Amino acid sequence: MPLLEPKSGTLRPHAADAVPAPDRVPGERAAGTDDELRRGLEALLGAGKVLWKISDLVRYASDASPYRFVPRAVVLAEDVTDVSLVLSYALRHGRQIVFRAAGTSLNGQAQGEDILVDVRRHWSGIEVLGRGERARIAPGTTVVRANAGLARYGRVLGPDPASAIACTVGGVVANNASGMTAGTTRNSYRTVASLTFVLPSGTVVDTADPEADARLAAAEPELCAGLLALRAEIEADRELTARIRAKYQLKNTNGYRLDAFLDGTTPVEILRGLMVGSEGTFGFISEIVFDTLPLHRRTSSALLFFPSLSAAAAAVPLFNEAGALAVELMDGNTLRASVSVQGVPADWADLPKETAALLVEFRAPDEAAQEAYEDAAARVLERLDLVAPVASADNAFTRDPGTIAGYWKARKAFVTAVGGARPPGTTLITEDFAVPPARLAEACEALLTLQAEHGFDAAVAGHAAHGNLHFLLAFDAAKPADVERYASFMDAFCRLTVERFDGSLKAEHATGRNIAPFLELEWGPRATELMWRTKQVIDPAGVLAPRVVLDRDPEAHLRGLKTIPRIEAVADPCIECGFCEPTCPSGDLTTTPRQRIVLRREMMRQAPESPVTDSLLDSYGYDAVDTCAGDSTCKLACPVGIDTGAMMKDFRHRRHSPREERAASLLAERFALVERAARLAVAAADRTGDRVPAALTAAARRAVSGELVPEWLPAVPGAAARKLPVTDRRGAAAVYFPACVNRIFGGPDGHEGPSLPEAVVAVSARAGRPVWIPGDVAGTCCSTIWHSKGYDRGNTVMANRMVEAAWGWTEGGALPLVVDASSCTLGIAREVVPYLTEENQRLHAELTVLDSVVWAAEELLPGLSVERTVGSAVLHPTCSMRHLGDEEQLRTVAEACAEEVVVPEDAGCCAFAGDRGMLHRELTESATAREAAEVGAREFDAHLSANRMCEIGMDHATGRGYRSVLLELERATRPR
Repeated sequence: MPLLEPKSGTLRPHAADAVPAPDRVPGERAAGTDDELRRGLEALLGAGKVLWKISDLVRYASDASPYRFVPRAVVLAEDVTDVSLVLSYALRHGRQIVFRAAGTSLNGQAQGEDILVDVRRHWSGIEVLGRGERARIAPGTTVVRANAGLARYGRVLGPDPASAIACTVGGVVANNASGMTAGTTRNSYRTVASLTFVLPSGTVVDTADPEADARLAAAEPELCAGLLALRAEIEADRELTARIRAKYQLKNTNGYRLDAFLDGTTPVEILRGLMVGSEGTFGFISEIVFDTLPLHRRTSSALLFFPSLSAAAAAVPLFNEAGALAVELMDGNTLRASVSVQGVPADWADLPKETAALLVEFRAPDEAAQEAYEDAAARVLERLDLVAPVASADNAFTRDPGTIAGYWKARKAFVTAVGGARPPGTTLITEDFAVPPARLAEACEALLTLQAEHGFDAAVAGHAAHGNLHFLLAFDAAKPADVERYASFMDAFCRLTVERFDGSLKAEHATGRNIAPFLELEWGPRATELMWRTKQVIDPAGVLAPRVVLDRDPEAHLRGLKTIPRIEAVADPCIECGFCEPTCPSGDLTTTPRQRIVLRREMMRQAPESPVTDSLLDSYGYDAVDTCAGDSTCKLACPVGIDTGAMMKDFRHRRHSPREERAASLLAERFALVERAARLAVAAADRTGDRVPAALTAAARRAVSGELVPEWLPAVPGAAARKLPVTDRRGAAAVYFPACVNRIFGGPDGHEGPSLPEAVVAVSARAGRPVWIPGDVAGTCCSTIWHSKGYDRGNTVMANRMVEAAWGWTEGGALPLVVDASSCTLGIAREVVPYLTEENQRLHAELTVLDSVVWAAEELLPGLSVERTVGSAVLHPTCSMRHLGDEEQLRTVAEACAEEVVVPEDAGCCAFAGDRGMLHRELTESATAREAAEVGAREFDAHLSANRMCEIGMDHATGRGYRSVLLELERATRPR
């Protein structure tokens, strides 16, 4: 099925919806980066490393914070040389630079108003050193990815922020982010062994180099002298020294780490400490070597409910004394908002507002230690007054991994779940602070009272074991009265935290922009002056991240607050947290789900007939709509399930004319003819070789459109057999539906043996679970072809035909329907439902739709005898499997066929997405780059998956022959 020609006008906001916002991008910036800056950067770095369109600048203007600053240019730095070059350029031309990685920071420290340098895209990788005791990590690597590489060694990083799925290691170090278990002993400051960084001057320092101090002294004598002078001054002031030490007994990321001057004796040692938590204001961290920690895999967890927040807070010290690694607090508002998170019990919505909960976790290296922790926890529970859902000690703690994962999913979704439930059109502020743990209950009550006084509906959660609380506020940044109310609250909150509790105004989220005006309130004039002088010594020209950490404007935290205009309902709850970005196939090519939403919101900020909107729409067709794979894995990563892929499919639908919709519907009605013609075309191409079809499709793409005509790829396989295997309905254990892709395309080049349908039939019979292929499957389809491209009429025709046919084949649902392509399984099982008639929805509810991999793992393997195996197999789990939860079954089948089974740590959606990889081969090439590199780093005996088009995509990406795991299972169990 073809895509549409881009018709950007159909996505233009209606005049009634486009209400000019105070923070809209001004019309004079519609052309993007000014010519002088663009030419200068391109001459220095190359055109491919400079993003200049207004759509590029806008998509980088928002992050997880409440702030929004539009850069003048975006640089995609590929290596340290690029960073040094752009720093030198900034020094020569009086420009300023901000570094940005994942954009998950909550205080605006990843945003800039001049040159923004992207240090995520080209900065991923981990090298495990020794037996895992250390790891060298590139700064653009996510925490989850780094820990995946360490897990096989039984090691883990100390910092464990809730945003680990998306935040990068470089950002974690730059903010000294900690998380649920890190406290003050496992954070970056305490666990970083060495750093490599680029100073504002362009000088590169590797703190692990024995000659680092000598090299730095030769390159930067004034810097070295200045640091040593500051150190001597601090050490001479006993009162200040004592104050600094006391401040870091609590979690504290407000301001610069002045204890670096006390912990380091040389300029390089001092810089190593100062760089941690410096938020990109001292230099760019290009490499981190961490001292890792033991990964204690034996876990016991409980989610305990209390009648009040103060009762929950009072229990925290008891669990700390019992040895709990994590004690996480959630108040009633947080618990009720969490029902939007998949898997959270719906009855949480009915919990009394006063209810609070603690998530308590113990981690042990062995059974004996685990039992000891559980005994200690049981003694604590006897002293507590718990309420439902967990009201007794007997059923409190669990070792079940699935249950524990559900607890943590609810806890980690705090910001996104509560933020997603905020009033539409409001900006979300996320704050964190720390008080002495013994005063946690008092601080909770004081915070709730203060919020109520200022008209905010509180939501509180946090790392209670460390006295670290988080809270959220929502207000309309477009309304001056709301901004005033927020400002009044912040003044009162900061005074309360400092004057009543002597607490930390930022415990782990770093100073950023919103606490910078309150730095002196916490630290006093003497320490604050030393921080300003430190900045002057390291960055005398003020090149890096101005107004981050240090800002003397008392209203700096009110500058740049972003409005949140209403957009399409499916995406309107988005708080722009960025959790979706690592999973997005197009993230390194065009835009991510968050950026698609950010760009849409900017369109809504603009006045009707805005030149900025015109420019955004000119880019949005390709950058957002056409290069979205539509795999909806963003929905899985988003804690509140926002499906940006669905929004892009709707946009594709909007671009269709009634005539195009009718044509798509006609193709659905006559799909048997379409299917036959497609198979014949593939067969003809198979006979003539790739050259002829490649030339014909290339000519058609030039004459018509690259968005309408797929490109012929060398990896496209030959045609499927003309006829499907003959099967018998009598005695069948299941109905087997060969997907249309497997009725059109054959197996991979060089494959010897049965076709996939023949293999499924044979292996099912061998296991004593024979299947039956209906004689009239031709012309039926899962309807994904139409669904993915937004052809609603064709989708409706095929969806209803498919369900009606399946109802008859399965004798009203008496037999399961086994489908041999995971995307088609997902389509029939779930995606067709909204397009069914009411009667067919009732029929669909009676059907059991099974993926062939699940059928093989659960129904066939117990009855099969493995006769031969291969040495090694690499798996490509498809995005449909992630949606269906079938990845473990894929591994189970593969492990029956191979002695070693590997799932690449960088495995993700291949973005082939039916024919999208043939319309935009660059999308698949970008999406699979990291996985392909991992696969290509060694030899495997088999390359396996469970979806023919994904296998074609991986063939193209890797040059290896991917095939269905069911083909391998048939070979492994074939009688000798």
